[in-house]
Amino acid sequence: MRAVVIEKPGTINTTTVEDPAPGPRDVVLEVSGVGICGTDLHVLDGDLEGSEYPIIPGHEFAGTVVAAGSAVEKLAVGDRVAVDPNLFCGECHYCRIGRGNLCERYNAMGVIRTPGATAEYCAVPEGNCYPIPEGVELEHAPLIEPLSCAVHGFDLLPGRVGEHYLVYGAGTMGLMMAQLARFAGAASVEVVDINADRLGVAERLAADRTATSADDLDRPEGWEVVVDCTGAVPAIEDGLTRVRKGGTFQVFGVAPEQATASFSPFRVYKDEITVVGSMAVLHSFGRAVELLARKVIDPEVMISHSFGLDGYADAVDRFRRGAGRKLQIRPGA
Repeated sequence: MRAVVIEKPGTINTTTVEDPAPGPRDVVLEVSGVGICGTDLHVLDGDLEGSEYPIIPGHEFAGTVVAAGSAVEKLAVGDRVAVDPNLFCGECHYCRIGRGNLCERYNAMGVIRTPGATAEYCAVPEGNCYPIPEGVELEHAPLIEPLSCAVHGFDLLPGRVGEHYLVYGAGTMGLMMAQLARFAGAASVEVVDINADRLGVAERLAADRTATSADDLDRPEGWEVVVDCTGAVPAIEDGLTRVRKGGTFQVFGVAPEQATASFSPFRVYKDEITVVGSMAVLHSFGRAVELLARKVIDPEVMISHSFGLDGYADAVDRFRRGAGRKLQIRPGA
């Protein structure tokens, strides 16, 4: 089969590799689509802890079952599924206390050690597959993985209705978090992005107001919930100053592993600011399937461009430039 391979940090090839074969509890999917996200860039750039090379990238994906292992019980050839790419060991301290996303031997398809889905076919464990409901288009289903990350992020927020939200970043994750905030009962949702071209879509989907700087939003008292979806240190540092007393700041975007940010510990203490991270997916994938089926997010607007396997480098370049929204690779194109 043909696949995109990151041979080593900075080196991408579209080449022919061996077809995957299912283990007893695995299925093989014909991949319909795979989304590109910031984590893929961290893998490509070599600044994500634990990534091993060469690796086929791609962890936001869906497809159709074309082969099943001998012990597969719930899936059959022809089934449409989305895949949770996270692979937890099930044995370490964190897995045993129900915090598998903090697994000491954490693995994820297309990210750490196991091949991902930027290929014509991909073998995956049956237990990581979620049937795609009727009415959900197959090309929309790769959005379930990033949506499940956003759902987990909301699990870690206060969850009170009628509060004011500020989201940094109008890319895929910022737009998803803004739409979930609206669905969850926010009093207002405001979005900041230094790329003014992205702000119109944020207003169309969920934002009451947008700006290229939080200074322009004129809320001197701050916001109860501030979420950074950029992973950019300047945004994180600015966002921490915008949290209202007793509020919450969430580090949702993925910063480079060695990045550092400055903040006022005194203010965190004095104003009782909660700072919380959000790592990947935890017991949220199934809920994301249902939310997509209910059209809590708008998939037609979220997906802006698609490419064949040979267009992977072009898609990455567009992503780095902030051109478009969710970019997808469709191996059959």
